[in-house]
Amino acid sequence: MAERGIDTIDCALVLGTGLGAIAEDVQDALRIPYADLPGFPRGEVSGHARQLCYGTLHGRKVLIYQGRAHYYEGGDPAVMRVPLGVMTAFGSPPLILTNAAGSLSAEMRPGSLALITDHINLNGPNPLVGDHGDGRFVPMVDAYDPHLRGRLKRAAQKVAVSLGEGVYMWFSGPSFETPAEIRMAKLLGADLVGMSTVPEVILARRHDIRVAGLSIVTNMGAGLHGGAPHHAETRDVAAVAAGALRRLLRAFLSEL
Repeated sequence: MAERGIDTIDCALVLGTGLGAIAEDVQDALRIPYADLPGFPRGEVSGHARQLCYGTLHGRKVLIYQGRAHYYEGGDPAVMRVPLGVMTAFGSPPLILTNAAGSLSAEMRPGSLALITDHINLNGPNPLVGDHGDGRFVPMVDAYDPHLRGRLKRAAQKVAVSLGEGVYMWFSGPSFETPAEIRMAKLLGADLVGMSTVPEVILARRHDIRVAGLSIVTNMGAGLHGGAPHHAETRDVAAVAAGALRRLLRAFLSEL
């Protein structure tokens, strides 16, 4: 990657479903398809461009993962190991993970933004299974960095973006959750549900990368609303709500 012109990175971002247009704001952008990078995921999911974008965003050098790979695509929870691992060669800059999520809270409606405070992983798969050495025993207290969360909250206030907070529960997908699973998630203390992010947080913490997570609420959980969630809705609502995320990231990066 250094040979392609990537050097200093102030912040890295992973863009979730429907959020790829944010990368259009990058100045002097260098774009590299994942397919051209050894170890990066192949395949495709609607709403994920699958390319790296490097350049200047609001005065900061950023590395944007324009689309992620998911556990449900091949059954590998560590599918993002190489993409995130390369950050260590650039000083392990802070990482902002974004996703599209379902809400279990009436206070977080579709189209709103939420800051992830913690997560629940009862799926079983863990991306560190098979690793060697004591480094695999990663503590997950404050996995979502309190300092980064504080900066994001202040940035949201600065640009008048409403920012909820909650616990994110990872479901493997690709099928959406059942109403019974949503009721269980609520009982366990979850506020948001989705099919990504948690394996990436674990991998990032393995490399001592500071992480923050932002969800765009695209739907209410199954059984909490009259309709059933579907992928087209997730993609379309996320794209509409990306404007608020753009404003938030602008304020955050300008103060980084």
